[in-house]
Amino acid sequence: MSGGATHEAGGLRVVVVGATGNAGTSVVQALAAHPRVGSVLGIARRTPGWRPEGVRWAAVDIEPGGEDLAPHFAGADAVVHLAWKFRPTHDPATTWRTNVLGSVRVFDAVAAAGVPALVHASSVGAYSPGPKNRRVDESWPTHGWPQAAYCREKAYLERLLDAYEQAHRDVRVVRMRPGFLFKREAAAEQLRIFGNRLLPPQLVRRGLLPAVPDLPGLAFQALHTDDAADAYREAVLRPVRGAFNLAADPPLNAAELGRLLHARPLRLPSPPVRAALSAAWRLRMVGASPDLFDAVLRLPLLDSSRARAELDWQPRWTAVEAMRQFFDGLRERAGMDTAPLAV
Repeated sequence: MSGGATHEAGGLRVVVVGATGNAGTSVVQALAAHPRVGSVLGIARRTPGWRPEGVRWAAVDIEPGGEDLAPHFAGADAVVHLAWKFRPTHDPATTWRTNVLGSVRVFDAVAAAGVPALVHASSVGAYSPGPKNRRVDESWPTHGWPQAAYCREKAYLERLLDAYEQAHRDVRVVRMRPGFLFKREAAAEQLRIFGNRLLPPQLVRRGLLPAVPDLPGLAFQALHTDDAADAYREAVLRPVRGAFNLAADPPLNAAELGRLLHARPLRLPSPPVRAALSAAWRLRMVGASPDLFDAVLRLPLLDSSRARAELDWQPRWTAVEAMRQFFDGLRERAGMDTAPLAV
């Protein structure tokens, strides 16, 4: 179905672009359940079988050459832009076409349709390398790790939005910068994206792995996708602007992962692990590139104080609980009835 959903009793009309993936499904549910939201239009390349109450769908491709997006955005109170293509990691020109050029089309359509608010999914991956012994706020530089396509694309869009905000001062622009997002239902998708053949689900059974690599710089932040969705919803509902870090405690390292998997941390230098990953990536045994591995070891830890204060945001799950749900989802081959999350 194309076209926009209609207002209900004065409720807000929200369009979610990229509504069927890990973040999209949670954001759609968070918005549709809120009494101030009158309707949600979910936009995705393929219409899902999943049909939550109060949500309508449009099958639209945001890439250049696709249909005009502005008619779908007409009359909306906010557009939440989540669409992202992680693969093929061996062909960065393809991901650039969707992630950067497609995002430009979304941003331009928001302005053309006169939508007053744009909430964009940035990421911790947009940040320049930073400390692991303290947390940084939203003023930390967003130049990414230039060798990794994911970080390069996220950082490029940050620069585009800098200029966009100056050119379209009537649009309230919010940039969400979450840590890594996990939930049970996204396990199958994330296994396909990052693990592929090198990480069969049975390997994450507790006690089966003898050790977890303890690498220099291995400390990262995660949160449950539904918690991130709560923050996105509040960014739609509240008159806020600018960037918001989103992360749950505790930061995850080899010790925490070892406790989750009943495995002992094994101190290793990074170069041989990177070499093994690089070989597996070249053989297409894993989807995660060695450049993304380099980026993860350099990402800063995030201070989420602004989200807690201005969005009244508080994670319901710890980072450990979010990872536990993800591991449970891997073992159970969990998914949803959408193309990205299908088992």
